Amino acid sequence: MDRFDAMQAFVRVVETGSFTKAAETLGISKTTVTLLIQQLEARLRVRLLNRTTRKVITTADGTAYYESAIRLLADLDDAENSLSEATASPRGKLRVDVPSPLARMILIPALPAFHARYPDIQLDMGVSDRMVDVIGEHVDCVVRGGELTSLSLKARHVGDLQLAMYAAPSYLERMGTPSHPRELEDPHHRIVGYVWSRNGKPFPYVMRSGNEIIRIQGRYVLSVDDGNAYLEAGLAGLGALWLPHYMAKAHVARGELVPLFETWQMDRMPLYLAFPPNRHVSARLRVFIDWIVELMAEHAPVGHRAGSR
Repeated sequence: MDRFDAMQAFVRVVETGSFTKAAETLGISKTTVTLLIQQLEARLRVRLLNRTTRKVITTADGTAYYESAIRLLADLDDAENSLSEATASPRGKLRVDVPSPLARMILIPALPAFHARYPDIQLDMGVSDRMVDVIGEHVDCVVRGGELTSLSLKARHVGDLQLAMYAAPSYLERMGTPSHPRELEDPHHRIVGYVWSRNGKPFPYVMRSGNEIIRIQGRYVLSVDDGNAYLEAGLAGLGALWLPHYMAKAHVARGELVPLFETWQMDRMPLYLAFPPNRHVSARLRVFIDWIVELMAEHAPVGHRAGSR
């Protein structure tokens, strides 16, 4: 039995909660993972995992061994990095998941410069607006907008998204230009609905002007759960929509979107980068986080004043 392989397999089973998922992320068979865990338990003479038909959970000994294994694997990673000078030139694979508009408009266009700086980092980038099981899917980090609901993750506040409301000229020609946000609740007006994956429902938006504060839900003929599709629906004239500044500015400049209610303000949306608290923050993850912070300082800096244009 290779003690390192067995320890790594055990850690991955704990983090994914499944022998099958652990095998997939390690690139080995489920049978091999099972054999490694059995050999590890035999060598330690303790049961580390309790297996049921639905899930795998650690025993008390397994929990203690997991904490020690995490530290040992992190120390080994650091030792290898220092010997290979990987701290100066980080290398290896990162699995990340980011919102689709952020990937398309900001991250991917900036990636050539990132890879020029860190040519040995391989990114497996999930591009979606869905909720991601960071630990279960063995994702190194996720970037998400809105307040975090999971207390099991560590998070860094990397940006604040400036929000405003827009509509396509074709929509305004057809429906007229509303002068007050309340008009969007009228029967003849429409918004493009956005369904948040965390609760599966369209989200009401809060708008402020002086002492007046209102929440707008609106009526829609189309609701989507992807940011790129949401933007395209607005450009097609299917309704008014709320957008971060970075998604709207180029379309406004080309006359494809028109800002609405410019005397009204909206609370900025925080943008977080989150990762598992017990997972070692490798050199490659540290430089990726720093890169995200640099990009957001340019496009959506923390503390950017709500409603400014």
